[in-house]
Amino acid sequence: MAKQENQDDQEYKARAAALRLLARREHSRLELSMKLRQRRFESSLIETVLDEYEEQGWLDDHRFADVYARQRMDLGYGPLRILGELQQRGVHQTPECLDEMTDEAWCAVAIRLRERRFGLSDLGEDWDEKMRQARFLNRRGFSAAQVERALDALEPPED
Repeated sequence: MAKQENQDDQEYKARAAALRLLARREHSRLELSMKLRQRRFESSLIETVLDEYEEQGWLDDHRFADVYARQRMDLGYGPLRILGELQQRGVHQTPECLDEMTDEAWCAVAIRLRERRFGLSDLGEDWDEKMRQARFLNRRGFSAAQVERALDALEPPED
């Protein structure tokens, strides 16, 4: 009897911990699973709780990917970085908001980011500065073509 009560107690604690984490922000299934493992819950219990929460719609990798991608886009990150970060969090699909962005739109984001950070001066033969700005944009997750277009821009894109 005591063992059954203890098991039910662990299930209750796992459910409560997962719900508290989801109440703060969206999580991917992998993130939530790792956080529950850190709290020393058994894997089978974690999977049961996460399966139930997915059925109830409280845990959704598609919704997480969309929310996460939009937040990162608002912070000026490019598509390569956003997709890489999603994969690290166990989401291996491209959210709709990234699919809707054209290459032209990503170039405009990169140009605005460069303008805000460095200004849009002509880099001409200043290879050191050009490489510094290119590295910055590359770390932010923009493709080589998008970085090149941003470095060539001398005026901000029209909205």
